[in-house]
This record gives sequence, C-alpha cells and structure tokens, in this order.
Amino acid sequence: MTEQDATVRDEATQPEGADEGDIAADYIEGLLDIADLDGDIEIEQTDARTTIVVGESGDDLGGLSKPEVVSALQELARLAVQQQTGEFSRLVLDVAGSRDARAEELQAVVDRAAASIAAGAESVPLEPMSSYERKLVHDLVRERGLNSESEGEAQSRHILVLPA
Repeated sequence: MTEQDATVRDEATQPEGADEGDIAADYIEGLLDIADLDGDIEIEQTDARTTIVVGESGDDLGGLSKPEVVSALQELARLAVQQQTGEFSRLVLDVAGSRDARAEELQAVVDRAAASIAAGAESVPLEPMSSYERKLVHDLVRERGLNSESEGEAQSRHILVLPA
C-alpha cells in the first residue's frame, strides 16, 4: 500500500472493519520500512476477521515469516489497532505464506494425534496455540472424525484431541 493509496481512500466508502485493516497495514508498513525490507501489503476483509498479507510465499523478508516472529508482529499490529480504535481486533497476519505453512504443520500435528488415538490413546494434548490456530485445529480434528476441546487459560490454552 502506498501513501497515495492511503490518502485517496475515503473512509465513508470503506466497508466496516476497513479502518482496522488500514491501521494494521500502516503499522506493518512502518516496521518494514524500519527494517529496510520490501513487501507488498494486501488487506483481506471477511465478516469474521481482517487478514494482512505481507509478500508472497517464498519472498525473502529477513526471517519475518518464522512462526514466532509472525505471532509477535500480529500481536503488535493488534495492539496498534486496539490503541487507535479502542476495540479488540481479530486481525490475522500472513507473512510470505506463513499461514499456509503453519496450516500444513498443524495438519501434521493432527495426523500424529489421530494416529495416537487410533493406537489406543484416551486423549492427546497439543501444544498451546493462538485462537486462530485452535480454530484451524478444531476443524481439522472434526474432519478426521474425532472430537476436540480447548483447555487452559491465556498463553497455556491448548487443544485436547479425543476419540469420537
């Protein structure tokens, strides 16, 4: 997003939630400028959430696509949005295809948990993860014909995979 794009936008014609995307995109763009990294930024808006997409799969963004870095940047962008709007943000950040890569990792985690259940395990606790990742895992578990539930609080919130 260029400065001209941001200037040309008329807030009155933006769909609800576009402000959240603009704030987050501007924040991420500022961080990229500080780090002297180039990456196209797109805003994808659905009824449920706003996704900020930085670059494409395979882009070299100096390690910004590592899961722990994406998670930290996502939280910082959410805080920037919350500071300016005063409202909680369900913002999701995707850096250089990191969302698809993480979805593949989570699929492998679910596959291993399903194998453990098939081998007789009564339940399989998974590592703590974000609410967005937990939603993905719950869906993947359901697709495997198994049950799941979330346990724990805050940073310790995780999924327990159970037989059907």
